[in-house]
Amino acid sequence: PPFVTDAAGAETRESAYYLSANRGKHSVAINIADKRGQELVQKLAAQSDILVENFKPGDLARYGLDYPTLSQANPRLIYCSITGFGQTGPNAHRAGYDFLVQGEAGLMSLTGEAEGPPLKAGVGIADLMCGMYAAVGILAAVTARATTGRGQHIDVALMDAQVAMLVNQGVGYLTDGVVPPRRGNDHPTIVPYGTFPASDGSFILAIGNDAQFARFVTAAGAPGLASDPRFATNAARVRNREVLIPLLSALTAGRPAAEWLALCEAEGVPAGPVNDLAQVFASPQVAARGMRLRLPHPVSGTGHVDLIGNPLKLSDTPVAPTKPPPMLGEDTLRVLATLGLGADDLAELKRDGIIG
Repeated sequence: PPFVTDAAGAETRESAYYLSANRGKHSVAINIADKRGQELVQKLAAQSDILVENFKPGDLARYGLDYPTLSQANPRLIYCSITGFGQTGPNAHRAGYDFLVQGEAGLMSLTGEAEGPPLKAGVGIADLMCGMYAAVGILAAVTARATTGRGQHIDVALMDAQVAMLVNQGVGYLTDGVVPPRRGNDHPTIVPYGTFPASDGSFILAIGNDAQFARFVTAAGAPGLASDPRFATNAARVRNREVLIPLLSALTAGRPAAEWLALCEAEGVPAGPVNDLAQVFASPQVAARGMRLRLPHPVSGTGHVDLIGNPLKLSDTPVAPTKPPPMLGEDTLRVLATLGLGADDLAELKRDGIIG
């Protein structure tokens, strides 16, 4: 849940989760457990540029849909396999899930309050970034194919992508051998850099240098903090964060967040609100950037669905609104007709449960 509701207000089978991931796609339903279904996919792959699959290693080989088999018929095919743990290694056989990998790859050990339990991110960040890495890998293979004339197999693992996302925290551990602790919203090497209380909620301070710190505390009415040797430099503030953060929190708690944001804007100090999703989608900035998109939908009671827009703004080839997320099998007949199948052939395949 939630699900799109129809004209009568009843829930349909179209979930918000599905809508969020399938805009602009075509849906073709084929039963690959049947030999005729396998042959259909093989024919599609023979005329395709790129194939992306999310089966466990070895599963598609049982159906003749693995890279070695399909690349024989189409050497230019770029074949991307996305799995939990990759095609090799002792865990290759395991299924991967975002939550499990956030924990196993260390992200949860870094997320949450210092004295609290490890927490996962609020969205499926491991799933999302694995897809991003897969897209980059596919683009690299497309570029290579322009030179070599051949496609290749791309092996992308959820676990690998999450380990790569450890970035400075991971390399910090590899450098000094110290396991980094959870710090809540605080930065490990920059202070003050986190969320602070206001009289009506919270806001973010992201003070990145000594000059910004001096400007902030002076404008906030505590100029002595800037000259205090415990806080005069970032290195000193990091050493004395346990003293400084409570002092700043007591200071910021006395005014509304909007006042602090206005003060920081005037002083050139990086700061921002902590918005909920209603505030995000009501933001003039989000609207100006086209990050809320409305597309028609056949089962929605309003005749449309609201989706998140594309963040890529291309000057010469702008992203245009695309087709809405498809219904299951919506494009099966049209796509398979490109293989030269006639109406009688398609009707027989549908009757026999090979296509949907």
